[in-house]
Amino acid sequence: MGGKTLTRVDLAEAVYRKVGLSRTESADLVESVLAAISDCAVNGETVKLSSFGSFVVRSKNERIGRNPKTGEEVPIKPRRVMVFKPSNKLRDVVLKGNSGRAGGEE
Repeated sequence: MGGKTLTRVDLAEAVYRKVGLSRTESADLVESVLAAISDCAVNGETVKLSSFGSFVVRSKNERIGRNPKTGEEVPIKPRRVMVFKPSNKLRDVVLKGNSGRAGGEE
């Protein structure tokens, strides 16, 4: 993709081309998948996509940070963050630089 950002529209277009659903159905399918991932994240659940990776919600405790401009100590409130952990298969594909498709040309 060379520096391009993958958008919802791009995902819907890929579904449209690969699966053959209408563009509207493809967009609805992408929205449904993203909504399911979001709902799980809100509930604190882990979303694991086999051979791709996991989206994990972690809780961070309160800590002291520093304002880099003034050096003043500032408390950082506890919060939940989402972390993506790529699978070993995805890591290997990224390191090798190929597309990871079936028959993977190198």
